[in-house]
Amino acid sequence: MSLYAKRGVSAQKEEVHAATKNLDKGLYPRAFCKIYPDVLGGDEAWVNVMHADGAGTKSILAYLYWRETGDVSVWKGIAQDAIVMNTDDLLCVGITDKLLYSSSIDRNKSRIPAEVLQALIDGSQEFFDTMRQHQVDITFMGGETADVGDVVRTVAVNGTMTARWPKAKLVTNEGIAPGQVIVGFSSYGQSVYENEYNSGIGSNGLTSARHDVLQKKYKVEYPESLDEAMDDAVAYIGKHSVTDPVAIQYRNENFDVPAGKLLLSPTRTFAPLAKRILSEQFDAVKGMIHCSGGGQTKCMKYMPDGVQVIKDNLIDAPEIFRLIQQSSGADAREMYQVFNMGCRLEIYTEESAAAQMIATANSLSIEAQVIGRVEAASGQELLVKAGEAQIVYNF
Repeated sequence: MSLYAKRGVSAQKEEVHAATKNLDKGLYPRAFCKIYPDVLGGDEAWVNVMHADGAGTKSILAYLYWRETGDVSVWKGIAQDAIVMNTDDLLCVGITDKLLYSSSIDRNKSRIPAEVLQALIDGSQEFFDTMRQHQVDITFMGGETADVGDVVRTVAVNGTMTARWPKAKLVTNEGIAPGQVIVGFSSYGQSVYENEYNSGIGSNGLTSARHDVLQKKYKVEYPESLDEAMDDAVAYIGKHSVTDPVAIQYRNENFDVPAGKLLLSPTRTFAPLAKRILSEQFDAVKGMIHCSGGGQTKCMKYMPDGVQVIKDNLIDAPEIFRLIQQSSGADAREMYQVFNMGCRLEIYTEESAAAQMIATANSLSIEAQVIGRVEAASGQELLVKAGEAQIVYNF
C-alpha cells in the first residue's frame, strides 16, 4: 500500500467513482466537466455547466504556516486555490468568460478568527480583479460561511462555479484521435499575472506533500492538523519546518523560498492563456485536460477507446516535486499519478497548430512544449517517460 493510501487518500478516487457510476454523464461523456442542456435559458444551442471543487487539505498547510509565522496573507492563496480548481476545470470544456462563483467556508471558530475569514474574502476579490485585467470575467455571488467546529478542526474552503455557454464553442474531447500531439503547459515559474515564483504544486496531493516534507513536531504541536486515526509511521515524516529555506534555480536566478511557501504556492490559473488560445485557435483544440487529481494519468478518464497516450517529453519537474520525492521515497509511478509534476494543462491538437499555442504561452511567460502524442492501440494505455524510467499505466 502506498503512503498516499495509508493516509486515507486515493489518487484515483475509486470509491467516489463507484458511488457515482449511475449518475447522468451529461451530453458529452468524455468532456472534462459534465455538460447539461440549457435549463436556465431553454435554448437548444446553449448548455449549462455547474462545477464544485475546493482547496482540499492545502488549508491545513496555510494554518500551520500562519500559526508559525503570523503571516495571514497566505490565506489569500487558499482562496485562489478554491477558485482556480473550478475555473480551470471549466476551461477544459471551452468556457472562459461570464462565470458565476459562490464560496463555501466551513470553519472551527475557536481556531480560525475573523482576520483569516477577511483574508480569504479579500483574496477571492483580488483574484477576480486580476482576471478581469486579462478579459476573464468572474462574478463573485457571495456564499456561505458556517461555524461548524464539531465537523471541521480548522477550515475547509470550497466553491461552486456555473456558466451558460454556446454549444458551438465547447471542447468535448470527442475530437481526440491518433496522430495528434499533446502540448503541455507549465504549472510553475512566474507568469505575467503572478507576483512571485510559483512552485507548481497546485491543489492535489497536498496530504502526502505535507506529511512527506514536514517534521514530526507538527503532529505534536498541532494535533488538529491531521486525522487522529492516522498511523504515526506515515504522519509528518519529513525533515523540514515550514520556514526552512529551499534553494530554487529558475531562469538563471538563484533564490531561497521557505518550504511552507513552496507547498502553499497558489494554484496557477491558465484562464488568460486558454482565453487567447480558444479565441485564436478554437478549431485546432481537439481536447483539453486539467492534470489535477490523478496527476499525469488524469487524461485517461477522457480518452476514446483504442488509443495509447505517450508522454515522452514532459516538462522538467520543478524543485518542489524533487523535495517531496526525496522526503517520501515514493517511486516515479506514484509521483506521476498523484502530482502534476510541473505540467498541469494539456491541449490535444494537430502538430501544425502546436507552435502557435506554445508562442501564446511564452508571451505570458508560461513555459510550454510538445510533451507527447496519441497513437492507435488495441486498448487504453498511458506511457510516461520519467528520466530513464518508462512507466506504463493500463486502463
